[in-house]
Amino acid sequence: MPEPVSPANPAPVASVASIVAIAPIVLRWRGVEPYQTSFDAMREFTAARTEETPDEIWLVEHPPVFTLGQAGKPEHLLVADSGIPLVQIDRGGQITYHGPGQVVAYLLLDLRRRRLMVRELVTLIEESVIQTLAAYNLAGVRKAGAPGIYVPEGVPGTSAAHVGAKVAALGLKIRNGCSYHGVSLNVSMDLSPFLAINPCGYAGLETVDMATLGVAASWRDVAATLAARLEANFGGHALTHLAPTLSVAEAAAPDPAAEAAAVDPAAQAASGGQPPQSQAGDPPAA
Repeated sequence: MPEPVSPANPAPVASVASIVAIAPIVLRWRGVEPYQTSFDAMREFTAARTEETPDEIWLVEHPPVFTLGQAGKPEHLLVADSGIPLVQIDRGGQITYHGPGQVVAYLLLDLRRRRLMVRELVTLIEESVIQTLAAYNLAGVRKAGAPGIYVPEGVPGTSAAHVGAKVAALGLKIRNGCSYHGVSLNVSMDLSPFLAINPCGYAGLETVDMATLGVAASWRDVAATLAARLEANFGGHALTHLAPTLSVAEAAAPDPAAEAAAVDPAAQAASGGQPPQSQAGDPPAA
């Protein structure tokens, strides 16, 4: 017969880490920020985090920069003197471009705590991008062996001229079970710098943005839509894999991330919105 629950014999309490894992993800609007600043901050944040550190998503827009991943080859930069800086970084994948008019979402997640395999992480990110595009009546598909999102065949209108073009790129780093780097979605950009590289190592791969596909949407609107889909998809995964292990009281307990997630984006931008700074095998990336 089970023992009665009393102050002297309390019910088991889930760890703080378990509750944090199912809490809302902290969303930080960092605004326009030099790539090196974001890169250093992600590595420092990841190095400093503990099992009780809330997960975060950072939304950023970068000045023009080429980034070369761990699998990158210098020859994939086709123009030696483009005037755009090249930064060697530690994510998976090869070379890509970041610039104004592109939404970059950095995913600072504790995968072990969330019981997320790397393949699941990539799938959830890609699905979030596909759902974001669908919100603007655009179709997007995955491509086997080439992470990211592409314009599919059989699409009508403006998109039909850009079948196979890449609209979103994905690159991650996993360190000590935690992710950083993330996904970039092209909203309304000067696409010419992509002509100076073999995007993600693929010669002749067309890169396109949502504006070219006929969508007039602001950077902030698309960023908010993408963030909402990422939060919903990661939240759904957490509820499926973690909620059954928590009691009703534990799942409803206050958490440190909830208040932080509600911080006014303008106030975050004014203060820099920066948590402790930081760094992680790598999944495929492109």
